Amino acid sequence: MNIAIATDHTGVEIKKRLIKVLEKEYNIIDMSEENYPTDDYPTFAFKVAEYVRDNDGTFGILLCGTGIGMSIAANKVKGIRCALVSNENEAILSREHNNANIIAISFKENFEDIVKYIKSFLTTKFSNEERHIRRINLIREYEGENN
Repeated sequence: MNIAIATDHTGVEIKKRLIKVLEKEYNIIDMSEENYPTDDYPTFAFKVAEYVRDNDGTFGILLCGTGIGMSIAANKVKGIRCALVSNENEAILSREHNNANIIAISFKENFEDIVKYIKSFLTTKFSNEERHIRRINLIREYEGENN
């Protein structure tokens, strides 16, 4: 499984640690190989989101101080369902109910928790329940009409 990952300049060290852990099980594509104190998180969020959009079956991981800015930016890309996650249950439900394809996390969370959230996100399957499919389709229809 291919996973695109990126951070702004504030989360570089956590990203490097995450890559070392995750590359044992997944093919990790670093979309923010170079970070500078003046970089802008939307640039990296768009890169990951476009990669996920254009490569069926891939997932994305976004890190920043809060995860909020990254999730907002990623969700501007048509077809992306980026979930801002702050606990394991949210990671699981974002996949089961929303079929999220990108996870956004604050790098300020405990490292072991971040790994747990990501692994839960990546291993949880979409439920395929009719109510969740219907709701995702409403989002897709709205995106088609407004973009």
